[in-house]
Amino acid sequence: MNTRKKTLAGLVAATLIGVAGTAQAAFFVQCPGDNNGDAVIDGAADPNNAHYPPSTDPLHPYHYPSNARCMSISAGDGFTKMADGKVVYDFGFHDVTGIPEAQIGVEGLVAVEQPAPTIVMDEGDEFYLNLSNVGMVHRPDLFDPHTVHFHGFPNAAPIFDGVPDTGPSINEGATFTYYYVPLDPGTYLYHCHVEAAEHMQMGMIGNLYVRPKQNRLPDGTLLGTWVHHNPDYNPDRNLDDPLVGDKYAYNDGDGSTRYDREYLVQVTSFDDNFHTAELGIQPLPFASMHATYTMINGRGYPDTTVQGPLTPPAQTLGYGQDQPVQPMGSLITANAGERILLRITNVSVTEVFSLTIQGMDMQVIGRGARL
Repeated sequence: MNTRKKTLAGLVAATLIGVAGTAQAAFFVQCPGDNNGDAVIDGAADPNNAHYPPSTDPLHPYHYPSNARCMSISAGDGFTKMADGKVVYDFGFHDVTGIPEAQIGVEGLVAVEQPAPTIVMDEGDEFYLNLSNVGMVHRPDLFDPHTVHFHGFPNAAPIFDGVPDTGPSINEGATFTYYYVPLDPGTYLYHCHVEAAEHMQMGMIGNLYVRPKQNRLPDGTLLGTWVHHNPDYNPDRNLDDPLVGDKYAYNDGDGSTRYDREYLVQVTSFDDNFHTAELGIQPLPFASMHATYTMINGRGYPDTTVQGPLTPPAQTLGYGQDQPVQPMGSLITANAGERILLRITNVSVTEVFSLTIQGMDMQVIGRGARL
C-alpha cells in the first residue's frame, strides 16, 4: 500500500499541523500514487500530464479511477528582466513538480517565474496542489506567509480558497496541500491572497484553466449516452455531424467552441518604484502605485516577439538553479483557417487594459469562466 496516500481528512489534518509553526515544519508533498515526494504519480504514462489510465467503469466512462493529478510549486523572491534591460526585484511562484521534497528548499530559491507556473486541470480531476514557502533570500527580514487563491473559482471548502481570513496561510519552511475537484470548465487565474495588493503587485499571479469533459469524447462516435450527462447539450444540433473528442473550451454540446490552438494571454503591470522600495526595505508607495511596465506573459516589447524562454538575469544565478524565470512566450502564430483560442486574463493591481488584434475579427465565447 502506498504509505503517502491519505484520505482527505488526513490530508487536511497533516497540512494544518504543517503550518502551525516553522519550528516543527518541513516541506512535505502529498500526492496519491507518489512515493518519493516529487508530486509525480509513479508509473504515470505522461509525468507532465499525470493521470492514471482511463476508467473502464461503464457507469463512469469519462472519469478516471482516482482522477488524481498533482503539482508542486514554491513561493519566494527573485528577479525579472524588463524589456529595456532593467532588472526588477519581485515575489512569485516556481514550478518544482518533479523535484523531491528534500530539494525544494534549494530549487525554489530566487527562482520565481513571471507569470507564475500555469495550472491546467480537467473537469472531474482530483487535483492536489502543494505550495511550499521557501522564504525571501533578498529580504530575510520578511517572514511573509503565502497562499494560492483561485480567483473566481467555486471552491467547495473555504480551507482551500487561499483567503487567509477563512483558511490557513503557509509559513516559511512549510507546505500546504490544496485539494480541488473542478466541475466548471473555463479560464481562471490564481494569486497569493496574503497582503494581496503588495504580493500581487510584486508578481504572485498565474494562469489557470479547466478543460471540459467534452474533450474526452471517443473519436468517430456520436454523443450517445454522454448527451444525458451534459446540461449544455443542444437538442437542435445535427446528429449527422458527430461531435468527437477534440479540443473544446466548454461543454458546448455542438462543437461551437472547438479550437486548433490555444494561447494564454496574461496582461499585467509592474510599478518598478514599488519593487525598488521593497528591495531597499523602504516604505511602500501604495497610494501612488501606478504601472511603469506593462507586460504580456511577464514580458514587454520587443521581448514579446521572442519565442520561448528569456535568459534569466544574473541576479538569479548562484542558488543551485539556472532555469528561466520568464519561460512563457507571448508570440502567437497560426496557419490560415485555424481556430485560435485566446485565454485572456488581467489581475493587475492598478490598470485596466484594452487588447485588440489589427485586421482580424474575434468572438467572445466566455466571460468570467462561463460560456
